[in-house]
Amino acid sequence: MSAIMPRGTRQLLLPASPGFIWLSILFALLANFVENFYFGGSVAWLPDFLALTLVFWNIHQPRRIGMGVAFFFGLIMDVHQTTLLGQHALCYSLLSFMAITVHRRVLWFKTLTQAVHLLPLFVAAHLVELSLHLLFGHAWPSWHLLLAPVLESLLWPFASFLLLMPQHRSPDPDANRPL
Repeated sequence: MSAIMPRGTRQLLLPASPGFIWLSILFALLANFVENFYFGGSVAWLPDFLALTLVFWNIHQPRRIGMGVAFFFGLIMDVHQTTLLGQHALCYSLLSFMAITVHRRVLWFKTLTQAVHLLPLFVAAHLVELSLHLLFGHAWPSWHLLLAPVLESLLWPFASFLLLMPQHRSPDPDANRPL
């Protein structure tokens, strides 16, 4: 195995199943719904699981999950939270665009470094959401708003581990095919 894959290199991944991709996005949407129901509406400091999952799949599968999917799920979140129609759609679309733009660069790094690289993307998305709130006359949220992008970045390694687990399976390992 050392001749084909030198020590210290990452394991080759199996292709991502489209069913698993869509199931993970739907599960993240449901997690956002539960989070909103539990806390009685959107709370500024809570991480957005759907945004995190969309960014993950935009980075790992940019041809399957793009800005159109992000826009669609953003509209669903807007209707669910009864916010300005298009607010989450705009934020998710911008976040997806930025993630697709940097996806080749981010994949070169280890997971913790990826989280640091993605922090500005999450901050930018929350700043767009904040500016829309302020533009349409909502009150200034508390300083807790700054926690959401940090929490989303801190959740990146866990999300990466969890969402890449099905791709780490070895289909048919044997002595003649070490990959």
